[in-house]
Amino acid sequence: AELTQPKISRGAGVSQSHLTYYFPTRADLLLAVAGHAIDQVMTRLHEAVARGPIGGAERGAGVLVAALTDKRNIRVMLGLVVASDADRKIKTSLRRFVKDVRAVLGRELSAMGAEVDDAAIAALHSTAVGLAVLNLARDNEESRRDVETVIRDSIGRLVNAPASRTGARHARQG
Repeated sequence: AELTQPKISRGAGVSQSHLTYYFPTRADLLLAVAGHAIDQVMTRLHEAVARGPIGGAERGAGVLVAALTDKRNIRVMLGLVVASDADRKIKTSLRRFVKDVRAVLGRELSAMGAEVDDAAIAALHSTAVGLAVLNLARDNEESRRDVETVIRDSIGRLVNAPASRTGARHARQG
């Protein structure tokens, strides 16, 4: 509710009419903010993993923990979820965000040495979203520790799983 075009235009140092030209509706603005935040996290995740196999899983987990405990981005995403009931464009964008995030998670987990399938990626993604929402609701040190513990454990289990795991196949390579 606090993310408004007047606040954004003041913060960005541009006129509100200029901002409105590029983002005609509040939904357009929220989608742009969410898309940017997701892109930033996915870029940081890729950079953390690309620095090398030793410690890649640990660095990747750290990036995810930081993202999942960033209350601003979680609030924007929750706002979009609520708004998506009334706006089909938002619903379509959220579906694309989910698909894109899962594709990146699959690639980065594979780069860490994990053999993951779509179900494993969906489970990690769903767990991460749930942790982020619960952390936002609880907003204390215990909830932040829960995020860190569960994410590090989940990634560790995927990366250290036996290569012959039944049904495993590399997730979305493209």
